[in-house]
Amino acid sequence: MRRTVFNEDHEAFRETLRAFIEAEVVPVYDEWFAAGQAPREFYYKLGELGVFGINVPEEFGGAGMDSHKFEAVLYEETARAGVQFGGSGVHVLLALPYIKMLATDEQKKRYLPKFVTGEEMWAIAMTEPGTGSDLAGMKTTARLSEDGTHYVLNGAKTFITGGVHADKVIVCARTSPPTAEDRRFGISLFAVDTKSEGYSVGRKLDKLGLRTSDTAELAFVDVKVPVEDLLGEENKGFSYLGHNLASERWGIAFGAYAQAKAAIRFTKQYVQERTVFGKPVAHFQNTKFELAACQAEVDAAEAVADRATEALDAGELTPAEAASAKLFCTEVAHRVIDRCLQLHGGYGYMNEYPIARLYADNRVNRIYGGTSEIMKTIIAKAMGL
Repeated sequence: MRRTVFNEDHEAFRETLRAFIEAEVVPVYDEWFAAGQAPREFYYKLGELGVFGINVPEEFGGAGMDSHKFEAVLYEETARAGVQFGGSGVHVLLALPYIKMLATDEQKKRYLPKFVTGEEMWAIAMTEPGTGSDLAGMKTTARLSEDGTHYVLNGAKTFITGGVHADKVIVCARTSPPTAEDRRFGISLFAVDTKSEGYSVGRKLDKLGLRTSDTAELAFVDVKVPVEDLLGEENKGFSYLGHNLASERWGIAFGAYAQAKAAIRFTKQYVQERTVFGKPVAHFQNTKFELAACQAEVDAAEAVADRATEALDAGELTPAEAASAKLFCTEVAHRVIDRCLQLHGGYGYMNEYPIARLYADNRVNRIYGGTSEIMKTIIAKAMGL
């Protein structure tokens, strides 16, 4: 079926990106995988390529686009090559929407030019060791100083993607206690400079998958955050977080679909080359049936992902629709990648094969951005159940 989601500009970007990946990423990706992170200097290359500035206004050095379709191309091309761009995804998909939505003109002038070039990499710190998905239960605090010039930040965060290399982190913290009527009240967002005194990066977490994406624990001990770095209004942070969840869940959904599509590509190539009992594995009926079933599922996931992309760009993607897309695409990817690994046999369990890395990378899709169980809750609520 012919896809209509991409135009000539997107396909030109795809060609450029594919060539960049083949030249700059594939030859060194094993080194990144062994190190557990992409090198910091790689992000400057992404800045030069224009990846970080696509949706940044021209006045701040960006391309001035207002579309997630270029990000969709990036998901497809990195998955196709069996690579990732380190922790840079959170820089664009998660941090940028908050800057564009909440930052004042003065803040944008300070933040965005360095954002575009990769000189300052951004992350976002929401999750805490004892709260998990319950963001309203966060304990990190930011108290306004007596002279009103800065906030004093104390607390800890965990599972922070991009946390090792980050230069700026959007930190969620309590500026007021919750009320009896609304336990979500009192959360605020701050753009925190990682060079601030009292700010520290703890362990770089040893993850099952996403090995090249630096994920860290963060700690704040009396960190002074200038009032000029408060994002949006005080105590309204929870509503801001909810506003951007649809785009975050779209990104996970589209990325999962792209991974499933790539798994079929890797597996088709493998079964055509691998021989068993004197015949290519692709010759056996079970192989054909398994891959055919996987292709049918990926076709359906592609349609869901593309529809969600169009809705997101039109500003019409509802929380329930985003949850539905995430639930469907991540569950499809789980089934497809598992079946594709099975067709690799024992070699599918070896990290030298992209299917093994893909299997590990894919697993988190049903957890972060809201678990599959939370997605079902959101969908059921929208159904009036």
